[in-house]
Amino acid sequence: MRSAQVQQSQRTGETPSPPPQHRHHHYQSTTPFHSTVSVQKLRRFNSLIFVFRLAAFSFSLTSAVFMLTNSRGSSSPRWYDFDAFRFVFAANAIVTLYSLFEMVASVWEISRGATLFPEVLQVWFDFGHDQVFAYLLLSADSAGTALARVLKDGMDTCEASNAFCVQADISIALGFAGFLFLGFSSLLSGFRVACFIINGSRFHL
Repeated sequence: MRSAQVQQSQRTGETPSPPPQHRHHHYQSTTPFHSTVSVQKLRRFNSLIFVFRLAAFSFSLTSAVFMLTNSRGSSSPRWYDFDAFRFVFAANAIVTLYSLFEMVASVWEISRGATLFPEVLQVWFDFGHDQVFAYLLLSADSAGTALARVLKDGMDTCEASNAFCVQADISIALGFAGFLFLGFSSLLSGFRVACFIINGSRFHL
């Protein structure tokens, strides 16, 4: 068959067409390549976030427990008799639950290498809630500090029940520590948002 085509081409003066070749198409993978060093850096970064979440959870939980148990009997003042102390307890309880959820999200991300929610939602969720709850905790502890100062200076509450005021001070101090670590978490979540806006990824690899 091939020789017949050559002979026919020679009669007509045409150049025989070459046989069809099998063309191999090389497709470039669109999956981004992450080096081992970059993956380790990302895991360390997420582990640092987890540590801050854990610290915020621990301090806020302890603060809420100290305030909740700050009652010394019928003759002693109770924490829920004061609006500022109720605010301190509520804010620390909210931050405790939020930090617990974020710890679960951090463990999920460390173990699976992916965010719990879609990435764009996760980075903005973390940053926005970190900001809101950090200011909530700061406002509550500031109000509690002002009330504790009034109870010490202008009222006889602390003279009648010094243990009540001491435990309230401890609760407020623990709340400020929780705010500090929540603030650190907010800085890291803000870094993730900036990286996502600039690079399209939650971390610059």
